[in-house]
Amino acid sequence: MDWIPTIAEGSGSVYLRIVDALSADIASGRLARGEQLLTHRALARALGIDLTTVTRAYGEARRRGLIDARVGHGTFVSESTARVAANIHYQVKIDLSMNVPPQPVEANLEGRIAQGLALIQSGTSFTALLNYQRPGGSDEERAIAANWLRPRAPALAERLIVYPGTQAALFNTLLALTSPGDVVLTEALTFPGIKAAAAKLHVHLVGIAMDGEGLDPDALKAACKRHRPKAVYLIPTLHNPTTITLGPERRKAVADIIRHTGTILIEDDAYGLLEPSASPIANLIPELSYLAVSLSKSIAPALRVSYLLVPDAASDQVMRNNLQATMQMPPPLMVALATNWLRSGIADQIITAIRNEATGRQQLAARILKGLPFVGKPSAHHLWLSLRDEWTRSDLISHLLRDGLAVVGSEAFAVDGTAPHAIRVALGAARSRAELSQALYVLAAALKSTARAVQIV
Repeated sequence: MDWIPTIAEGSGSVYLRIVDALSADIASGRLARGEQLLTHRALARALGIDLTTVTRAYGEARRRGLIDARVGHGTFVSESTARVAANIHYQVKIDLSMNVPPQPVEANLEGRIAQGLALIQSGTSFTALLNYQRPGGSDEERAIAANWLRPRAPALAERLIVYPGTQAALFNTLLALTSPGDVVLTEALTFPGIKAAAAKLHVHLVGIAMDGEGLDPDALKAACKRHRPKAVYLIPTLHNPTTITLGPERRKAVADIIRHTGTILIEDDAYGLLEPSASPIANLIPELSYLAVSLSKSIAPALRVSYLLVPDAASDQVMRNNLQATMQMPPPLMVALATNWLRSGIADQIITAIRNEATGRQQLAARILKGLPFVGKPSAHHLWLSLRDEWTRSDLISHLLRDGLAVVGSEAFAVDGTAPHAIRVALGAARSRAELSQALYVLAAALKSTARAVQIV
């Protein structure tokens, strides 16, 4: 297709209006990933402008990650807007250790951030957002977030607190519910962030057995009776690291146990927006639940915006006080941007694009890793891969690092120190599917080799 932008009249520079048109046409689907664009000279001729302006526009579009230039082949719409940050030198060529969402061109994150900030500046101005704000979000921000979350959870604005990321919410929830030496139950494999928070607060985590369907309810019931925990922390949807999503019967069983034993649920719904059909356990016992819903895995981690639903007015006040004492407030500019996206529907568009890209990457992994013992889910950003006897975890990870590839061993997620012989492979951090393919072929080659016949540790 010979793409020629429609350049709106305006006071802005022509080269920036070309970039804005390119960004809009990618977001709308008029331009598809991998599509070839006109040469600099051909586009300048078609628009009746000088070559320098087009060169400058293409340069800015490359800087934003919208297009790629391939020497000897031409200029193409990028597969992804993710790029290696400038002035950082990595020993790791491809990092599949960080569980982050991909940045497909359809999400148009950079363009939407720029547009969103411009809208904020023209509306309320940045100045109003550069001062201290009310801890936990304004009434308007809470109301918009609660309305947006309502299809997923029965959210009330007065029970919703805006946090600077789920890690902060988890730390503050433990701070509110526990004292040093108290027990909190988790799945046997769990998010390293809760392990770090518990260690800082001297809270003892006890891991509960899991099977192929997730947390074992009988084991949870026995542990509640034995340890009398202050809380149960769970990731029931697209579990990190195993990708397991609990079915409705398990969710009800877990909710019944928590209700009957008089404990509290801390539900980490980090991936729930990617799997909207899986209703949170907290919906069954809202009076006993702290539900953390994050934008980090569904949009971008650097937004630092999460929403914590608390059970009652008293806990709302406690959590606001803890937030003020530890971090003062979430970042006002990022909250304003996220709120604008929730209200306008842009957040849903971004999440849909990222969910679709996650599905494409899982399909790619399934083809390349065919025959290897791994589990994944269509909308997950990671997969869980069991290792055979040819490798120890540490030897495999070291071998992959020498090939420029990083993954995470299961010991990072083990609660009691007993880790299965497995690794987590994050699919979202690769800058494109081509880069991901390269990394997965390296991984597959290593796993299929028999050169390292060593004892498992």
